[in-house]
Amino acid sequence: MTEPKKLTTIQAIILFIALILTLFPIFWIVMTAIKPPTDWNASPAIWIPSEPTLVNFMTLFDPDAIRAYGVGGVSQAATSAVIGSIIASVTATIFSVAIGLFSAIGISRYAKNSKWTPLVILSGRMFLPAAIAVPFVIIFSNIGLTDTYTGLIAIYVAITLPFSTWMLKSFVDDLPREIEEAAMIDGRSRLMAHITVTIPLIKGGLFATTMFIFILNWSEFLFALVLSYSNINTIPVQLAKYVTATAGTLYGVQAALAVLAMLPLIVVGYYIQSHLARGMTFGAIKQ
Repeated sequence: MTEPKKLTTIQAIILFIALILTLFPIFWIVMTAIKPPTDWNASPAIWIPSEPTLVNFMTLFDPDAIRAYGVGGVSQAATSAVIGSIIASVTATIFSVAIGLFSAIGISRYAKNSKWTPLVILSGRMFLPAAIAVPFVIIFSNIGLTDTYTGLIAIYVAITLPFSTWMLKSFVDDLPREIEEAAMIDGRSRLMAHITVTIPLIKGGLFATTMFIFILNWSEFLFALVLSYSNINTIPVQLAKYVTATAGTLYGVQAALAVLAMLPLIVVGYYIQSHLARGMTFGAIKQ
């Protein structure tokens, strides 16, 4: 095994600067989340609050908690947004991975000579989300799916399916097809060979793909914004609602909700860090 080379001084400096730029937004969000309202827009800026408080986190679930600082309460608690994000993200992830799994097996094992299949599946990712949002709003309005979990989950599945398909395809490609053929020689059908042999052997990749798709669904904002009104809500949309006529933008409350929203992403990202590059490149880069 080749030992990693030591960093040069210039490389170390560049890496240090990149690390600072990467971590600074996280540091600032966490600090803002524990600042009292008087420190949110202080000039000069207060980097670390002298009197940290949890009132911003309390306001998420008790809209009147922040009145103790003379700031008008928020219009609604974040409970519905948290529940909405969990329902939409988990359900859409299950459907996206399930459909993507069998699509990946089909492409990897039975469609190698089809040059159009990859293009058709990837075509959904070639358009700007804003460009396809309006047609979806019109279609969903006509069929009654606007402001419903069914509509939101359907669009989440549509936009993450290319990722799940191509990420899982790379794992199936790594698996020798002779193993499945041996299972069929033993009397199993094609479907049962894939269910009892293929899927168990790529369970690590299946887990990584599931977590990656969950991250995409959990952080999606545009479609949740244009397809939701009053019946459904998600965390990214709720973040944009913390603006009052008297106090302006409630930065501390926004930061508190952002911190809560980041926690599952940090945990998931830690466990699939070795597979993130594979997901971002549709499976082109292998570990």
